[in-house]
Amino acid sequence: MTTKHAVALRSRRRMPVVAVVCAVAAACLVAAGPQDGSCRTAPPDSFWHAPVDTLPVHPDSARYVSSIGAAEPLHPDFGAGLVEGQPFGIPITVSDTTVPESTVTLDIAEESDASGYRIPPDAAIENGPASTGDRHVVVWDRALCKSYELWNATQRGDNAWHAGSGAVFDLRSHALRPADWTSADAAGLAILPGLVRYEEAAGGLVDHAIRMTVPRTDQSYVWPARHQAGSAADPSLPPMGLRLRLKSSVDTSALGPQALAVAEALKKYGAIVADNGSAWYLTGEENPGWDNAQLNALKGFKGSDFEAVDASGLQQSPDSGAVAPR
Repeated sequence: MTTKHAVALRSRRRMPVVAVVCAVAAACLVAAGPQDGSCRTAPPDSFWHAPVDTLPVHPDSARYVSSIGAAEPLHPDFGAGLVEGQPFGIPITVSDTTVPESTVTLDIAEESDASGYRIPPDAAIENGPASTGDRHVVVWDRALCKSYELWNATQRGDNAWHAGSGAVFDLRSHALRPADWTSADAAGLAILPGLVRYEEAAGGLVDHAIRMTVPRTDQSYVWPARHQAGSAADPSLPPMGLRLRLKSSVDTSALGPQALAVAEALKKYGAIVADNGSAWYLTGEENPGWDNAQLNALKGFKGSDFEAVDASGLQQSPDSGAVAPR
């Protein structure tokens, strides 16, 4: 399982805030994948969907890989069933009808969205309601095409939540968080677009970069990240937002179809450093459809099979997630 936000993030000044409450009736379900394709998890020309397989290797690639752990195995931190009595992966709660606006109080209110969350009362919490981990809540509102994301979330009633931090993302927009703002992720990015979803892997195509954690990060961030939670000012450590890819020379032919879809995405779109946690941990959707034996085969790859990418050429504007035309 991934670890919490860095201490630097969690020790921020506490300043609770309460969101406004609205009212509209609704229903929700826990699943993944748009029914009609009208609400994708990110715009097609977003950095999430930008191929990086032909971009240059970052000049500090070797140092970054070494600091993350060249001998450490790749680890899919998602799957089916239970680990130590808890589900694993981040559940995606899908809402296809507009639900009432929720009351949300937040510890890191100065860097969180104060209102606009519409969280169904049966929204799932990462690793289960009794967990002590990151406790992410991710709601994919396909009716309004938004994602509501909370970190360290606790339900306080049918329509009330408390969280360490939170963010509301318009999934049709390229707007990034304000500079130096967190989200429900230490890098200030949306979580939903970077999750490996069962539906896409089962269909044989993961067409986006994947959220990844590393043990330690530098006290800096690079586009498209907006926030850092570094343990030291150390240029050998990866910054938040760094893009890494599985080397094209790595043989993936023996993988089962679910794992192959993940591996091929890592070659084409790479992984984005989004939080501090365990080395080379990829984040995906909690879903009973996963074949854990297939996913476990990904652990045969290690850090030395990756290289950091110089993705600076993708940036069109520092405040936008849209990639530059190529």
